[in-house]
Amino acid sequence: MAIKKVVRRRRKKSSTKQYFDKNTHNAIVKYQGASSISQREQIYVHEILPAFNKLAENLIFIYGFQKTSEFSYEVLKSDCISFLYETLGKFDPTRGTKAFSYFNVVAKNWLIIQSKKTAKNRKRHISIDDTEGTNVQHEYFETFSVDAIQELRINKAESMASLFDLMREIKSRLNSDNEIACIDAIMTLFNKIDEIDLLNKRAVFVYMRDLSNLSPKQLSIAMSTIRKHYRDLVKDDRFDIFFGV
Repeated sequence: MAIKKVVRRRRKKSSTKQYFDKNTHNAIVKYQGASSISQREQIYVHEILPAFNKLAENLIFIYGFQKTSEFSYEVLKSDCISFLYETLGKFDPTRGTKAFSYFNVVAKNWLIIQSKKTAKNRKRHISIDDTEGTNVQHEYFETFSVDAIQELRINKAESMASLFDLMREIKSRLNSDNEIACIDAIMTLFNKIDEIDLLNKRAVFVYMRDLSNLSPKQLSIAMSTIRKHYRDLVKDDRFDIFFGV
């Protein structure tokens, strides 16, 4: 009887270098364990600060925090990085949380708080009924009105990021080509969720079948395996897909 050789598909390594990766995580742990001030300073400046710098920059521009701040972009960014530096000792690597996830939330929450403080201060000086106010004042007031919407968008983005972290972890646990094709189709579906109009479960299944090139039976079997990994992982706080909701 011929023995079938199982060929596993190799995953392509991403060519994009992450600015906040395992090396940064390890550097933070090393910083916490350093005994001298000079050693900590060396680790922070060369191994941690570049990641904090990029993290603050991305959050400010992606979520538009510079538009709701009374300070310049450089000042806002500098203050955010200073706050991250002050929280270095609070990160607990023994809890299993990745440093990026922890400091991303810390920086985002700090920026939201600063944005709300600015909005509150401006509201004290601008009357809603003052139709004779300057254009700048009205622009400020319009900014306040979308502040809640901005926060909802941020929370949605955080939830989606957690969801994709979960799916990537599931993918790393899969063995067969069918299972990998299925999870890739699921990730594609969520990436294009705002572009497609799927009215029912049947339509989603057909779309998944087209994306994965799997038969209905193959797709069902692969989905069963993925569900098992999903149920196992959602018990882990690191993969809380409802974070921020």
